[in-house]
Amino acid sequence: MPAPLHHPPTAGPSATPGGARIHTLPLPPVPSTLLIPLAARAHGGRYFPQLDCADTQAAGLLQQLGADVSAYLADRPTVLNVLWRTRRIRALAQDFFAAHPPAWGINLGCGLSQYLQWLPGAAHWLDADLPAVMALRRRLLPTPTARQHSAAIDLQTPDWWPALQLPPEALAQPLWAMCEGVLMYLAPAQVRQVLQEFADHAPPGSRLVLDAIAHCGVGQAGWHASVGRTGAQFHWGIGCLSELTRMHPRLRLHSSYNVAECYGWLGLWLEALWRPWIGAPLYTLAVLEVT
Repeated sequence: MPAPLHHPPTAGPSATPGGARIHTLPLPPVPSTLLIPLAARAHGGRYFPQLDCADTQAAGLLQQLGADVSAYLADRPTVLNVLWRTRRIRALAQDFFAAHPPAWGINLGCGLSQYLQWLPGAAHWLDADLPAVMALRRRLLPTPTARQHSAAIDLQTPDWWPALQLPPEALAQPLWAMCEGVLMYLAPAQVRQVLQEFADHAPPGSRLVLDAIAHCGVGQAGWHASVGRTGAQFHWGIGCLSELTRMHPRLRLHSSYNVAECYGWLGLWLEALWRPWIGAPLYTLAVLEVT
């Protein structure tokens, strides 16, 4: 999950503006948000069976952690959003690997997600996150196969790309990369740095899928029913999708997806009403391609 914003080394019970508390992982606030998608993938299918992503490992990971995620599951809109996002990313990745069978996949800020279970077409997969999160993965997840790789990185630091230690064969064809539930917690200059680092080093045809909130959500994480419980904060948002491609001349917008679609006609209608004032979708999934 997301990189930290230099909080204390542990995060105990966190409070929402309404005073509710939840026990979090012994991680700083931002990386502790990895429990939110983990809970949705493990149990969200009981509420939204049409979007069940059939995660075969999430429930077992929660059991090993002994984490109480009932408050996260009670936040039904976020559960719905996570399932929608997961299925959309999974479909996009499956299409990419069908077109590029020898390609590598990279999950930047992977948390405890296991996308390789859905991507048999990926030649190799690299999961990358903070050292503390990667240590947690090593303790909880099965021994990796020859196709699975890992790296400890901090996306807040300059020149993080070499820490991935990608072999030459990985860079001989387009890469698939994803940065899910991460960038909204970084400062705008750090987001620019992440996208520039990717665009500088990834081969032509590589794709990066990321999610972004509208700028009006910056500073408002305390009012989010799930994120507010962790103590994390939103620091970056967009006013229009073209802001993403303006960060580097090699980047172009391949496609984008609005979360309002999972709420049906009512969600799309409300989004259309808000758009003149907020510019960008409240929450969007964007696919950037390196030209």
